[in-house]
Amino acid sequence: RPGVTERLGLGPEACLARNPRLVYGRMTGWGQTGPLALRAGHDLNYIALTGALHAIGRRGEPPTVPLNLIGDYGGGAMFLALGVVSAVLSARVTGEGQIVDAAMTEGAAVLMSMIYAFHGAGAWSEERESNLLDGAAPFYRCYECADGGHVAVAAIEPQFFAELLAGLNLAPDRFVQHDRARWPEMARAFEAAFLARTRDQWAELFEPTDACVAPVLSMTEAPNHPHNAARRAFATLDGIVQPMPAPRFSGGLAEPEPAEAISAEEALARWTDAG
Repeated sequence: RPGVTERLGLGPEACLARNPRLVYGRMTGWGQTGPLALRAGHDLNYIALTGALHAIGRRGEPPTVPLNLIGDYGGGAMFLALGVVSAVLSARVTGEGQIVDAAMTEGAAVLMSMIYAFHGAGAWSEERESNLLDGAAPFYRCYECADGGHVAVAAIEPQFFAELLAGLNLAPDRFVQHDRARWPEMARAFEAAFLARTRDQWAELFEPTDACVAPVLSMTEAPNHPHNAARRAFATLDGIVQPMPAPRFSGGLAEPEPAEAISAEEALARWTDAG
């Protein structure tokens, strides 16, 4: 929490006094200041204050608890990384370092920028499952298949919607895509159609098309999907399957290497020497 590193004598003022070009990154849930700065919290608490949690879930039900990707990693880690890199580039030009205050609440709020823009334009309802991208649209949601698996459908553009209808063997003029009055009927038709085949059968049928249909894979299945395998999106290291680094750089993709087991003291010494 704010103030801990200062008590340890490792606060930004002490560090910047020794190296004014230093970039000091600080990531907390609530930020370094404000009424909640010293309060405990977790991802779910942080995104609750941004509007993001309120927008996720089924109509008439409590908000869905998402994985802790929005606050911890999206709003926190990614924004901290961007802030530190930006500050390092600035320090190279100006010779002056900076303190980066990355609050998960604020990062998550920024991730909601497009949704806030829709809301400000009157194009987003605050009722869950009532909008284009929150599961209300039959052409942007998941469907169960004959084997109990699921497919994700995201045929937003009209040309993709047309390919979706063709793949489902539905008449091209049966539905007007954005006629909300007929969305319930459209959803029922899609549900019945997808129940006629297994998930993998639908995946095979739609893969050569632009219908924007993809199989919903488990964490066990995902690393073995042909596309992920071709991209080497995952690697097995010490018997553990894990995602490879992203994004890709033109300098090449580093191969993972087993970590060398060293003590914390030796790791700190190496880090100090490298600095």
